[in-house]
Amino acid sequence: MAYSLELFVSVLEMNIDNRGKTPPLSPTGYPLIEVKHIQEDRLYPVFEYTKYVDQETWDTWFRAHLKPGDILFSTVGSIARSCMVPENPKFCVAQNVLGFRVNRAKADPRFLYYAINDSFFQQEVRGRTIETVQKSIKVHDLKTCRIPLPPLAEQKAIAKILGDLDDKIELNRKMNTTFEAMARAIFQSWFVDFDPVRAKMDGSEPEGMDAETAALWPSEFEDSQHGHIPKGWRACTLGDVAKNVSITFDFKRTPDVVFINTGDVLEGDFLHSNRSPYDGLPGQAKKSIRADDILFSEIRPANKRYAYVDFDSCDYVVSTKFMIIRGSKDIHPRLLYRILTAKETLDEFQVQAESRSGTFPQITFDSISHKPIVLPPVEIQAAFNGVVSSIDAQIKVNKQLSFSLAILRDTLLPKLMSGELGASSFHF
Repeated sequence: MAYSLELFVSVLEMNIDNRGKTPPLSPTGYPLIEVKHIQEDRLYPVFEYTKYVDQETWDTWFRAHLKPGDILFSTVGSIARSCMVPENPKFCVAQNVLGFRVNRAKADPRFLYYAINDSFFQQEVRGRTIETVQKSIKVHDLKTCRIPLPPLAEQKAIAKILGDLDDKIELNRKMNTTFEAMARAIFQSWFVDFDPVRAKMDGSEPEGMDAETAALWPSEFEDSQHGHIPKGWRACTLGDVAKNVSITFDFKRTPDVVFINTGDVLEGDFLHSNRSPYDGLPGQAKKSIRADDILFSEIRPANKRYAYVDFDSCDYVVSTKFMIIRGSKDIHPRLLYRILTAKETLDEFQVQAESRSGTFPQITFDSISHKPIVLPPVEIQAAFNGVVSSIDAQIKVNKQLSFSLAILRDTLLPKLMSGELGASSFHF
């Protein structure tokens, strides 16, 4: 059954904003939630802050402060993105972000979040969008958008169905964050801090490894062009153990391909696998890739547009804006990937990119090929991969599960919002 349509403003108690302009900033203090923190397919904002306000600004600038269950909404640029405010919100909203407090006597907050993300409401927003330098929507116009509004009990049932799916996706995301931190901690301990060598020098056994792996490690350092390194290891550069490969894709062997542009990868993930006919592809769709290649965008390394190819990619063609970094037999591709995507490496590459004169901060393989690398023997590289491969495998399983859950959620969303499916009697 179809639900009644109500104005968005009718279910709001108040909106929380920062008076439409940027507040005075501080080096530390309360973080600002900006549009970039509200990302698609994320229930909560991404907590990577760069701007803050001090206590006085927190106390006097804002009309109100956010509470759990409020909804954040982007009004400029990437408009109509939204997320829920989590427990204990110790942050405030920046310009171009609105916070909405829901009148809980009329609407369930999480239901409203899903209603905002439904195609019906998104179309309402697009009809009121102003097209100037950036897309934007005025607060007054946003409040005149319509939403489907079933009875409150039905709203809560809809929110429960969709919310359970998103909660599982969020749990998988948190688990993967923990797993990734574990893998990076092992990398840091073994190949940056050289903890196993230091343990042996102190007469102790290296922690967290079996006797066979511990026996691979030396018990002393030696001097090199990179400073003190474990004895028997090799001081070299990125250019010594890897190269930037550019092999043109053969379009004659397949009628369609998966085209990957720089915006289609993020922090190791391929964001789609959609096939397209090659005659409609942009000019930069030229490069072929293979398993164990590393895709690394030349533009703004800090944006983390990189990915590791761990699948059959014979039908994939990628943009010329990618470096395709392929390791030699001297370095395990997984270790090379960890080196290239370490925070310190990304920071270093970003500095190089920003020092270049050009339209965008950009690096080339030539500009990064001199990066120092301390290369362990292949036996230690293999031991490292043996330790982290199970972690990587679990991360991949969680991502695949979350992808399936997101498809189910997105399939159910319009059916539940339109009344095609009755939530109160719906069971998984």
